[in-house]
Amino acid sequence: MRFLIIKTIVNDTKNGKEKIIFFFSFACVLFLSSCTNQIKQESSSLTCEAFNIQNFNPLANWEQEVANKKNIYIDYADANSGFVIPSIRQLKNGLFSFEFEIKNTTTTPQKFYYKIYYQNESYKFNELDSATNKENELAEENFYGSWSSTSTTFKQTSDIAADNSFHKIQDVFNIVGNPRNENRYIQNNENNRWERNPRVGEYSFLLVVSSSEDFNSIPQPVKNINEKNNGHFLNPYYFFLSGNGKQLKKTIAYKSLSTLKVTAQPNLGEGIYVDTARFSRAVDKSNFCATCGTDSNLYKNAPIQQFINYVDASTKMNNIPVIADVLKDNYSKMDYNWNKSFYTKDELIPTVIQTSKHPCQTVFSDAKEKKIVIKNPKTNFGEWKKESVGIITRHGLTYGKYRVKVKLTELLNKNNVWNGLTNAIWLITQGGGEWNFRRNCNKEGYMASYWGGHDDKRVPAVDYSEIDFEILKTPPYCPDNSFPLVYKNPVDDNKNINSWNVSLPEEITNTDDKVTVACTNWDMACWEPKNFGVGCNPIAYKGETFFTHRWDHWYRALTEKKEENDDELFGSNYYYFEIDWRPTEIIWRIGSGPDKMRVVGYMNDKVTSIPNNQMLLIITQEYHNTKWWPGTPYSQDNLPFPANDIPGEIYELTIE
Repeated sequence: MRFLIIKTIVNDTKNGKEKIIFFFSFACVLFLSSCTNQIKQESSSLTCEAFNIQNFNPLANWEQEVANKKNIYIDYADANSGFVIPSIRQLKNGLFSFEFEIKNTTTTPQKFYYKIYYQNESYKFNELDSATNKENELAEENFYGSWSSTSTTFKQTSDIAADNSFHKIQDVFNIVGNPRNENRYIQNNENNRWERNPRVGEYSFLLVVSSSEDFNSIPQPVKNINEKNNGHFLNPYYFFLSGNGKQLKKTIAYKSLSTLKVTAQPNLGEGIYVDTARFSRAVDKSNFCATCGTDSNLYKNAPIQQFINYVDASTKMNNIPVIADVLKDNYSKMDYNWNKSFYTKDELIPTVIQTSKHPCQTVFSDAKEKKIVIKNPKTNFGEWKKESVGIITRHGLTYGKYRVKVKLTELLNKNNVWNGLTNAIWLITQGGGEWNFRRNCNKEGYMASYWGGHDDKRVPAVDYSEIDFEILKTPPYCPDNSFPLVYKNPVDDNKNINSWNVSLPEEITNTDDKVTVACTNWDMACWEPKNFGVGCNPIAYKGETFFTHRWDHWYRALTEKKEENDDELFGSNYYYFEIDWRPTEIIWRIGSGPDKMRVVGYMNDKVTSIPNNQMLLIITQEYHNTKWWPGTPYSQDNLPFPANDIPGEIYELTIE
């Protein structure tokens, strides 16, 4: 087909600007075929044997744009039943309007069939498997939908006259959770759309219009996306743009170049909800307030919940009976060595890492500054405790670029002694069992439980998943020949300072002012990735090499470590941390601003099983049992109890 492009300029009276419009004049049409697999601007026209389509506008009533792209922020108000895009606060009836124009090119009046599809393009598997030239079997996992009632397949137009004129069709739709209305997310006849919330990122829109002759050739699982073909969903984008739908002569599949970017940015000043079931005793409500508690407004609208760490019995310690502010008192290495060496077993304090017994006492939502403050509480003599503190989001998502702006506690003092805390930004499964199961592991299965050992059974699917930033004072494990480190054992001879005031190994003192940024994916030891490995193994990403580490074939997590300056990360007014969770890879970034992020960790599906279930975000300042981190130069039970509250501030959470 040869064609002539004619450009003209017209005035846009709305914006007071000139528009450039391209008209396509077809000089010679060699043949007519279906016009599927077309990606066009709204004003473009498409032709098939029975009709023409033009001016498809998928978001006719939504005007908000940034950088020439339409954008919308998820509305967190009253969202416990699932996110709806748009909400009723954003558009009338919570519906986008779409429109297109159709011209009947036959000789008699005709009715036509039409349907709009949407699909998340940022976090998807390609519909076409380039190796087999067939549908990618993972494309059914993509987040796509149409009208919220899947039993509404294609809609029928009224009679379109054969009058050589275009006729406008208008309709509405929205983006909802569980858009295929899958039974997996329906319990007790209730569609729990929140169990498969809409994804953040960019959405495309596909308009399909068909003649009555072609309509019967469209498979039922494409018409009704709730239905399956041989046990699998059939992705309509594949069918119309790459599959058999391309051969339909009287069908047009019109994928607009206009997209919608969906971003989640909860208002951290909207409050913190308290789940009383997380507390083991009668709940103390003395710290409840307008922005933290259990009232109905917080239940409906607070995007954040107080997080209570699981207390593992292995955190039991015999701690030195010392209260000190490691950061402010310039607690020295000599102080550490003395206290480690000269307390008898009878003087040590048996304790476990604790969590808050008083909800809202250690977490605060600041409505004015739209931030959250957390604090590890101080210890009073005789009330010995090291208490972890944190918050967790309440609404789960699958995939996304999670970026937080925070000022968490410094970890090292001026003498580079660690205060015993781990700053953590991490994603964790929303739980729930079968509805939130990960994709099956097809090689031996996953380890069944998070805490089990080597003898734990293997199962095809689990709902546990976790992706971590954990930042603390601990050495890297790679390369293998530099680990384990050799530490001198002190001798409790107070007459000989060199016997107890032992020096740290050179590998530690060379990076004395640095903490380790540990990036971890809990893949539950699924052996399916083709490069599943044990020990230290390199992986390259954009010219950088990272080293993954796994202890053995049954270990449930893969970790990378990078040493970073503590003052840079936690000594400034704020710093950014980002977990970029995608269907086939995970990227960890840090930086002083959103446009100044640098990669500190990278993994892909060749080395680890990437989770595809729904997760929540957690931010904590927590005390770890240092036995979890072999080689750590400071043992938790030889570090003092805190003399003062240790605050951390969370300014912003963006998921895009």
